[in-house]
Amino acid sequence: MSDDSAAPERADTSKSTRTRERILDAAAFVLSRKGYAGTRLSDVAAQAEVQAPAIYYYFESRDALIEEVMWVGAHRVRAHVEEVLAGLPEDTSPMDRILEAVAAHLRYELHICDYATASIRNAGQVPEHVRLRPAAEEATYSRIWRDLFAQAKKAGQLRPDLDINVSRMLLLGSMNWAAEWWNPKMRSLNDLVKATQDFVRHGMGAVDLDDPTHG
Repeated sequence: MSDDSAAPERADTSKSTRTRERILDAAAFVLSRKGYAGTRLSDVAAQAEVQAPAIYYYFESRDALIEEVMWVGAHRVRAHVEEVLAGLPEDTSPMDRILEAVAAHLRYELHICDYATASIRNAGQVPEHVRLRPAAEEATYSRIWRDLFAQAKKAGQLRPDLDINVSRMLLLGSMNWAAEWWNPKMRSLNDLVKATQDFVRHGMGAVDLDDPTHG
């Protein structure tokens, strides 16, 4: 015999979850465009189509809401890149794994996810207490790239003199900075992905002396 009295409670919980997600989505939208200093709860509420005081039912403060957006942004980028890498054939070379990760990061950051853009653009703007949890997630993500570079170096697919730690941080920094300057009206996302992959392949990759294009 089913307990019909639980149905309204489940419906309320589902509605509450949807409202919380709508507020988060709205905050990601506003934060990705107006930045930390310019993000106001009134703008988030208008975007989410809720009353501003309702936000405090789900988040204790403006900073708590922004922290959650930035953590979600960092987490979703990591999860997306991990999913792409996990779906590659087992015989994919270490260098090709880096190139696929480059494409996955840029496409998610610039085309798919307001959360990722909000997290990346505001990393240097928010107070330290807002940065702690997102920064821990970013550190986990950075270790994925550390492993990718280490595997490619071990396989001889990176220049022997390459400092893989510095190169990894430069690559991540340049990809994240694209959120500030990339304009889809000036160049396509496909062009940006290819240019970044070429930068890795030709700037960091081992020189193939048998390649006829090598001078």
